[in-house]
Parts: sequence; C-alpha cells; structure tokens
Amino acid sequence: MPIKFRFKDLDKGAWLLLRQVPNLVSRCEDLVFSKYGLTTERHAVLMAIRHIDGPVRPTDVARWLDLSVNSVSMIIDRMVKAGLVKRVRDRKDRRTVFLTITSKAEKAYVVASVAGWELIQEILAPLSDKDKRTFIKLLETLRDKTYDYLGSGEVAEEVKRSEMENMAQLMKQAAKYESLSTLEAKRQGSRKKKTI
Repeated sequence: MPIKFRFKDLDKGAWLLLRQVPNLVSRCEDLVFSKYGLTTERHAVLMAIRHIDGPVRPTDVARWLDLSVNSVSMIIDRMVKAGLVKRVRDRKDRRTVFLTITSKAEKAYVVASVAGWELIQEILAPLSDKDKRTFIKLLETLRDKTYDYLGSGEVAEEVKRSEMENMAQLMKQAAKYESLSTLEAKRQGSRKKKTI
C-alpha cells in the first residue's frame, strides 16, 4: 500500500511527488522491458536510433535523449556487448561512428514498445480525460517555467527545439504502438473464440 503524506508545505510536497513519479514510472518500465531483455535506458537509445533521421551518431542520441555524450557512450558500450547495437565507422571520416540496430534489438524493441505503451495506459487509467488535460496543462506550465529559468539564450532555445522534435517523434511512436496494441488485443480475442 502506498504511503500517503500530508504536506504542510505544499511546495515541498509537490517537489517530492514531481521527483518520485518519474522514478517510479521508470522502475515500472524497467520491469516491463526486462521481459524483452531491455532496460528503460536501452529502450530509449533504440527509440532514438530508430527515430532520428539519417545516419545516427552517439552525439545525436545524447542530444535526442537530453543526456551527456559520456552517459550515452557507456550505455551503447553495454548494448554493443549485448548484441543490440552495432557501431559502423564512416568510410570518409574514420573518426565518425554511426549506430545501427541489430535484428535482435529490433524484435525486442517492437514488442517491448507495445508492452510499454500498455503500461503507460494502465498507469494513466485512474485519470479521466478531463484530469489528463489538466495534468498536461500543469506539466506544460512547469516545463515553460524551466525554460524561463534557463533564459532566452541559445541554451533554452536549443532545449525547446530539441523537446519539440522529440515530442513529435514520441507522439508518432505512441500512435504506432497503440495501434499494434489494439491489433494484438484483437488477435487475443479471436484466439479465445477459437478455443471456446
């Protein structure tokens, strides 16, 4: 049973929940993705590689995921060892490395993405559509305040641009995996009918 807190200081309560929820969602995703040999980090890297246009470099993945290049490089090292990603050197500039997804990773990624989308729908199920619209509006307000804090300079503009591109790609992927999830549910239903 979850622990319920009554916060005297609403800012502290909101801050704690703002930190706690993404961590818990990530742990849930790790549980789901582990069934397919992935972690949340590995799934995110595969998503970035699949959705970035053109040849993908580790720096592109780092920018897409808003992580340091060093962090992404360490994740990619483990993914190469696990047979999920290949590094391919550019023929013209041997210093440049591109990333490709292996067939093993592609298979795991597709089914893990469907399961991950079902998890997100399950987590959001207690909220009505009205609650979800309010929730989105509140999160957008907080996001915009962080942009204000970063300032109106190049850094903030780059973050905004990157976020908009990432959001567009995530929305396309969500629609794709929602339809795959619906298709799978229909298959399950037709299998049950055949066995009856």
